[in-house]
Amino acid sequence: MTMDPAHGTIGGEETDQRDPQKNNFADLGDNSQPHQEPRRINNDPRARPQKGNQPRRDRRDVHGWVVLDKPIGMTSTQAVAVLKRLFNAKRAGHAGTLDPLASGGLPIALGEATKTVPFVMDGRKRYQFTVCWGEERDTDDIEGRVTATSDQRPTREAILALLPRFTGVIEQVPPRYSAIKVQGERAYDLARDGEIVELAARPVEIHHLTLVDQPHSDRAVFEAECGKGTYVRALARDMGRILGTYGHICALRRTLVGPFDENDMIPLDQLEALCDRAASGEGSLADALMPVETALDDIPALAVTRADAARLHRGQAVLLRGRDAPTSSGTVYVTVAGRLLALAEVGNGEIIPKRVFNLTGLTASSGRNERN
Repeated sequence: MTMDPAHGTIGGEETDQRDPQKNNFADLGDNSQPHQEPRRINNDPRARPQKGNQPRRDRRDVHGWVVLDKPIGMTSTQAVAVLKRLFNAKRAGHAGTLDPLASGGLPIALGEATKTVPFVMDGRKRYQFTVCWGEERDTDDIEGRVTATSDQRPTREAILALLPRFTGVIEQVPPRYSAIKVQGERAYDLARDGEIVELAARPVEIHHLTLVDQPHSDRAVFEAECGKGTYVRALARDMGRILGTYGHICALRRTLVGPFDENDMIPLDQLEALCDRAASGEGSLADALMPVETALDDIPALAVTRADAARLHRGQAVLLRGRDAPTSSGTVYVTVAGRLLALAEVGNGEIIPKRVFNLTGLTASSGRNERN
């Protein structure tokens, strides 16, 4: 057996489940056309099963990742429902909520890829976001109620001088409308009930924060790459206060989620067109899938023999033997003949399987096994 180093990213992001009747921003991104009227897809029939006497197709095993370039106006739950229908898949889930008014990368796991969702959710996130100066809102985004106003506007020089204070490990107070629990209750539930929620500051890591553009004095466009638990809305709020004005997020787009970047994203209309061609025999849905192991780029890969693979597949540990046995310990993903087999722990001279994959069914085409 041989061990090959794999590469990837680290970090993460807190997500919110706020009032479903309000299209609030999650801390997941878009700076394109900040005042564009969102394209509402809440009533799109594609997002709901159709009633009637239509025969129901049997669901099938589909395994892999699809990174949807989610449009403004669609909820993450609707996006999962649409992809599950398009692929006629048995199982599907997403790796990090992207709220209706945000656009960008929404990684959707199909089949056995759902076992790797935590590795994506714990990865770094990158956002492009627009801050509108002069107003603070109770949700820290454009959907909230205005709570304070200011006529002051920051200069470009003042913004640039401020950015180092928000880079590295910083203390951040989460927004009132967040998923943080306060005595067993979600902060956003308490805030909606009119209670004053005082949340404690906590450390978060911002790997970089840059000013991308300042089209005019009322707004500025930023890019941030951050770790788990960071709230982009809180960044806008805190920067506004320190700059002697107020600020809130008015556009947000997510451009990176763990190992998935914009090159991996596919717009919904392109995905639907591919599915239509596949239904007519002119293509394959496998072309839209990325391999399950794409989510595991930041942990080592360990190749084993077919005999050892048989034991691991039965849930049995395998002893590490010979000069080629790895000397490291920790989490690995195990392959046999280039095919993903299991997630396992290496230690004390053995491989202990933790999650075994059964990739029988539709998987990514061979061409998707190489990252562009």
